[in-house]
Amino acid sequence: MKTVSGLDVHKDSIFMCILDEQSKIIEEKFGVTTREINRLREVMKSHYVTEVCMESTGIYWMPIWRLLEDDFHLRLVNPQFLKQLPGRKSDVKDAQWIATVLLKELVRDSFVPDGNIQSLRQYGRRINEINKDLVRSEQRIDMILQRCNIRLSNCVSRTKNKSYRKVVDALIAGETSADVLVNLIHGRTVNRHGRSAVHDALEGFIKHSDRDLLKQYTQMLDAFEVQKQECIDSMVQMCQELYPKAFSFLLSFPGIKFISAAIIISEIGDNMKLFATAAALVSWAGLRPRNDESAGKIKSRKITHGNKYLRKAMMECAWGAARTKGSVFYSRFWHLRGMKKHHNAVIVAIARQLLTIIWTLLTKQENFDPEYNLKNNTCSYN
Repeated sequence: MKTVSGLDVHKDSIFMCILDEQSKIIEEKFGVTTREINRLREVMKSHYVTEVCMESTGIYWMPIWRLLEDDFHLRLVNPQFLKQLPGRKSDVKDAQWIATVLLKELVRDSFVPDGNIQSLRQYGRRINEINKDLVRSEQRIDMILQRCNIRLSNCVSRTKNKSYRKVVDALIAGETSADVLVNLIHGRTVNRHGRSAVHDALEGFIKHSDRDLLKQYTQMLDAFEVQKQECIDSMVQMCQELYPKAFSFLLSFPGIKFISAAIIISEIGDNMKLFATAAALVSWAGLRPRNDESAGKIKSRKITHGNKYLRKAMMECAWGAARTKGSVFYSRFWHLRGMKKHHNAVIVAIARQLLTIIWTLLTKQENFDPEYNLKNNTCSYN
């Protein structure tokens, strides 16, 4: 006789409902401490529960999953697929409803990676956070310089270059003479805008408080760079030790480097059996055009929502592949551009094609052969 359990997880409580095929119901409330979760496990084991279902509510499900995954077949479900009809609602009824739909096989569980992939994801998500912090710190530094009427950002291509940093370090050290600061700018920048224009952009009025803030933000930048490199090194080392075949395989693709390969593995792993088809993986990544049609008119063809971290990595890889001369993706980029397609739409198409090839070759355990694709001027997998 099949016995299942539904868990309604909250920040400070867990509502459990055990249900079997004879409609016997056992309900109880538990806390969220490790002792309480262990007690929850013993209660479910004493009633011979085999499957457990819970909603993916924030991060509250994660510690419960870690403590229960060795003893039960767990299912994590999107709350959108478990909504009840409007009416009387309580936490106990929510747990009972989750158990009911699980018993009747009406749920579709979400993809939950194993422990190693989850560890890789932590590093990858941290790198994404650090990139945002780096951009924010760079913007703050430029705001301070603008306040001091130092218009260096009008002359350089980006604020994250050596010339810009040299000027900031000199200002922190107390140098204010534009004649000295202009010598720190790269010669190409000076020749492009003219020495007098760059000299005028470096003339400003800087206070002691401005130097202090510049020093703090540059220290934050350096600290973020160190943390980012540590995360990258840890990801690459884990991929080389745990997933060497898939890691080396991804590095053979044009446009995919160490950090991109590590992020792709951290999001999808190396087992493509988790995704039934390449289209399922593309849809899960959010790179598939949405199906929005009414009365025979197409309302939208924008890409769908999905795994934003994987989608971002694939878009960056698509840009790199599109700029790799001689690759099939380079030819496809300019072919679509010749058809008057917008460059953003072309990059999405290349990212979708790249992810499809990754799924196909990982499934077949084959290596990417750029010479074969280049020889035929087309891609074997569309």
